[in-house]
Amino acid sequence: MGSVAQFEREMMLERQREGIAKAKADGKYRGRKPTAMAKTEDVRHLLSTGKSKRSIAQDLSISERSVHRICAQLRL
Repeated sequence: MGSVAQFEREMMLERQREGIAKAKADGKYRGRKPTAMAKTEDVRHLLSTGKSKRSIAQDLSISERSVHRICAQLRL
C-alpha cells in the first residue's frame, strides 16, 4: 500500500512540476505576491509616529516577525 501511495505522490509532483514549467514558459507563473514587504512604507510611517512594532503588526495585519524583517531591511 505504501509503495502505491508513494508512486502516486511522485506522479502528482511530476505533473505539478510540468505545469509550473509550462506556466513559466508562457510568462504566467510569478509566484506568490509579497504581502508584508508591500507595506514597508506604512511600517516606516507608523514607526516614525512612535508606535511599537507589536501594535504596527496588529494594525497592518502582518506578523511581528515581518515588521522586524522590514526594520532590518530599512536598518531601523
